[in-house]
Amino acid sequence: MADKRMRLGAALLATGEQMASWLYPSTPADGAINLEHYKQMVQKSEEGKLDFVFIADGLFINEVTMPQYLNRLEPVTTLSVLSAYSSKIGLVGTISATYSEPFTVARQFASLDILSKGRAGWNLVTSALDGAALNYSREQHPPHDKRYELADEHLSVVRGLWDSWEEDAFIRDKESGVFFDPQKMHKLNHKGEHFSVQGPLNIGRTPQGQPVIFQAGSSDAGKELAAKGADAVFTGIGGVTTVEESKRFYDDIKGRLAKYGRTPDELLILPGISPVVGATEEEALAKYEKIAGLISIENALRYMGRWFNHHDFSQYPLDEPFPELGDLGSENYKSVTDRIKKYAKDEGLTLRQVALRNATPKGTLVGTPVQIADELERFFHAGAVDGFILLGHVLPEGISDFVDHVVPILQARGLFRTEYEHDTLRGHLGLKVPVNRNATRVESDSNLK
Repeated sequence: MADKRMRLGAALLATGEQMASWLYPSTPADGAINLEHYKQMVQKSEEGKLDFVFIADGLFINEVTMPQYLNRLEPVTTLSVLSAYSSKIGLVGTISATYSEPFTVARQFASLDILSKGRAGWNLVTSALDGAALNYSREQHPPHDKRYELADEHLSVVRGLWDSWEEDAFIRDKESGVFFDPQKMHKLNHKGEHFSVQGPLNIGRTPQGQPVIFQAGSSDAGKELAAKGADAVFTGIGGVTTVEESKRFYDDIKGRLAKYGRTPDELLILPGISPVVGATEEEALAKYEKIAGLISIENALRYMGRWFNHHDFSQYPLDEPFPELGDLGSENYKSVTDRIKKYAKDEGLTLRQVALRNATPKGTLVGTPVQIADELERFFHAGAVDGFILLGHVLPEGISDFVDHVVPILQARGLFRTEYEHDTLRGHLGLKVPVNRNATRVESDSNLK
């Protein structure tokens, strides 16, 4: 890696991570489709010199637990528009490998990379909600391991398509009438178990060589896919817990890289955080309680059921120990449900306590700017993270508070940049430009554009 500073991104989660965030006074209720809202968030993030903004997605709506997502914009379309309202910050969007074609995904992100002049990133997910199958002409959602097997081949095809053209393939010489060099065009001719794709891609080599690959799964299969082919891992849904837990996850994934011929610096581990910033600790706690109070216990139970295949938690006593669920929920959101069951058991929590904590994760990041900066620095210097992805409980307040009050402290401590040194997302993240597998001449991959 070019340096040892934190990497920081911000998730543009419509009105916020919290399921009732649309009720918060300063949040636009139509945030999921409000372009001015998105512009404000991306420009504030760029003001703070963040590495990237991130737009999540889902392919199946739940009319009960997440009303703000009943009406939402598609990520790549939105990021393409936002590229015109920003100049440096990376633009990362989610597309499911389970319900998309590699050729289409390769075109979409290559187009975004060109339009943004090298700022595109793809968050590869496998879609955890069973209902997605019903929207894509499928009778059944593929099982967990099958989805990751498919995602592995999907990513391989996409990356192969991104190498369809060598850097200087398009000559466009009007005098000779030569538009391209056919020797520098390469068909993929992929025939695999899940996909058959001839190629070449009908778009040339992009400014980053290839867009940056994010991967969001934290199960064993997700870790393996990340070690094999991702550039960054978005993990820790629900927020950072302990340094020790984060360090174990970090070392686990980094330890898998060598067998794929990769070094630890080639993959960034970025857990999600949900800080609540106040001028005093008391003010921060009051703000947290105000946000948490937006959710009724009934809705908190429904929201938790989302992780457990829409399990009905209302059948259990609220103020008795969290119920014994066995393997329930382990198929789709394995890492999330395992974590919920573990902390419920370890801390002896009631169902009510678990549901409310899950709905508005608190962690240790409720406090003053200095307290929050101290905590982030503690994780970073422990070698437990490479940086963080900001998941504001409510937006745009969550991003504005962090950029205005926490980022300056990190900058003053030399932990984060004060200005952009590069123009591309790869440059921001200290990642090398991939060598084109089809290149007919040796090109340096060490130049961060």
